[in-house]
Amino acid sequence: MEDLLFLCHRIPYPPNKGDKVRSYHLLRFLGKHYRVHVGAFIDDPADAQFGEIVQQLCTGETYWGRLRPNLARMRALRGLWGQQPLTFHYYNHPGMSQWVDDLMERLKIPRILVYSSAPSRFVLKDWPHKPRRIIDFVDVDSEKWRQYAQDSHGLRHHIHAREARTLLETERMIASRFDASLFVSEAEATLFQELAPESAGRVHFWDNGVDCDYFDPQLSFPNPYGPGQTLVFTGAMDYLPNVQAVVWFAEMVFDIIRQKVPTTRFAIVGARPTKAVKQLARIQGIEVTGAVPDIRPYLAHAQVAIAPLRIARGVQNKILEAMAMAKPVIATPQAMEGIRYHPALQHWVTDMPELFAHYAIKLLAPGEGTARASEYGQTGRRFVLEHYQWETNLQKVRTLLEP
Repeated sequence: MEDLLFLCHRIPYPPNKGDKVRSYHLLRFLGKHYRVHVGAFIDDPADAQFGEIVQQLCTGETYWGRLRPNLARMRALRGLWGQQPLTFHYYNHPGMSQWVDDLMERLKIPRILVYSSAPSRFVLKDWPHKPRRIIDFVDVDSEKWRQYAQDSHGLRHHIHAREARTLLETERMIASRFDASLFVSEAEATLFQELAPESAGRVHFWDNGVDCDYFDPQLSFPNPYGPGQTLVFTGAMDYLPNVQAVVWFAEMVFDIIRQKVPTTRFAIVGARPTKAVKQLARIQGIEVTGAVPDIRPYLAHAQVAIAPLRIARGVQNKILEAMAMAKPVIATPQAMEGIRYHPALQHWVTDMPELFAHYAIKLLAPGEGTARASEYGQTGRRFVLEHYQWETNLQKVRTLLEP
């Protein structure tokens, strides 16, 4: 096998959140075709235990760059007086830089794949052997920061707007230096082509996948809920767009549903809930679980999955996983933006509180509502099986690595 260097902003295990799901499956795929050397960051001490597991996915050398988030944030804020995005200052790591330089000098690695923009700083050199460089941006992160800026005020607005501007400049620079730039959906790729027209011909996308054997509605799970019907939201609950989503739903939509279906429960399932999320549990009918060992029971025994995101980039794995479990999904247009179009699934998309509640009430209704929810759920699973298979979608990456 030939050598490949894989750099990632976060250790690609466990695959329990959006960015790690994609990077984990990408690494597994690469490990079948190359001797992969992995450099990644660990910013959560609990993740240190997974280094050996990741080493089993590759046959090359590994390096784990340890980050202390509080110190990294302070280092990033000092970058406000410079021209680089704060993201780059956050991931400034001499140890990682030295490891990459040494590895490239010793092995003359012919292929480099970088996952997310931050680690690209370590492979911008012009090595004499001219390795082929591919970057998976995943999302247009600068656009996310632009959306944050629109939704903030004062100093926070200034910081967000600065990050949007400097990060876009950096994304364009990276794309101009790399042989190909990848994104998580056609919509993200098209947006970046518009923002970076000088690199448009080298911009591509590959769709995420879902492990449909793991997220299988035929599997049996114990019911984690009490009596009543459940609307479920899954995701990392310290991630700002997720926090904003559940707060908006709780404040603007949930009471309308409860007036018609008083036994309805809203379950917020995900690790590290913020104070704002925990406070929602004071509202009658809302449950905040915190971290759970397995989200599948919470999906399996919910009647409807919801994705009321106001800010969203790329593809929402929470939607694909719920669809794979044959659950109907009600979502905002922002949450569905990166997912392939299907007319039957788009019928349940809205960002209007009254209409969002109306859709939920229709799907929760006994008899006709149950049948409607089942039909929608089966349509969603067939859709995921057809379009979101990891092995199939990852072939695009292999093609770009072997031009």
